[in-house]
Amino acid sequence: MKHSGKAAKSALTLIGLSGAAVLVLVVAAFLARQSIGSFVLEYLTWVSVGLWALFTIFTFYFFRDPDPMVPAGPNLVLAPGHGKVDVIDTTTETDFMGGECQRVAIFLSVIDIHVQCSPVAGRIAFFKHAPGQYLSAMKTNCAQFNENVLIGLDAAEPRGEKIGVRLIAGLIARRIVPWIAQNDTVQRGERISLIQFGSRVEVYLPRRAKIKVKLGDKVIGGETVIAAFD
Repeated sequence: MKHSGKAAKSALTLIGLSGAAVLVLVVAAFLARQSIGSFVLEYLTWVSVGLWALFTIFTFYFFRDPDPMVPAGPNLVLAPGHGKVDVIDTTTETDFMGGECQRVAIFLSVIDIHVQCSPVAGRIAFFKHAPGQYLSAMKTNCAQFNENVLIGLDAAEPRGEKIGVRLIAGLIARRIVPWIAQNDTVQRGERISLIQFGSRVEVYLPRRAKIKVKLGDKVIGGETVIAAFD
């Protein structure tokens, strides 16, 4: 599938950078062994390598990216992210939706998968990055203050409907990595982005869309149907 393996590459980059930092620390300790002593040198070496090994295991776990089992069927809207639905309401989004719309928000904990998928097939009609703070993504209103990326989709099915997806950085998540750009064409369930560490994703839907999830539901990005059009 498109963009498969990109999350793993990000993991390897972080592991490589952290490994290089550990190597520098060990070399510095070795050069200063006469002043710190061989016991301290050995201790620092084993502790550093042990912490790096734990970080490596966690990073590979965090950046896991299984292929979604995209459901078939007409006029479906899928969850873009993995996590828990903690907001279902009516809100106003003027940049792309043009006013009042429905919102389904998904909180991604640090142990959830952090690759996002397109909720529908269509064209990326809008793309806007907004810098901001890094408040906890557990706060349901953090999109007003935190760094975020708003992606507007001109859906192919139902044709002409607008679907918005907002990727929100959190207290730990400090990097949003989009894999799409304006005017790109995407398929339902296709990988579109990565948010590194805990974060939040919001979906904006037209008023006529029928919400298929409830508060507290666990959803799977690219698989769970969160809404549908009659």
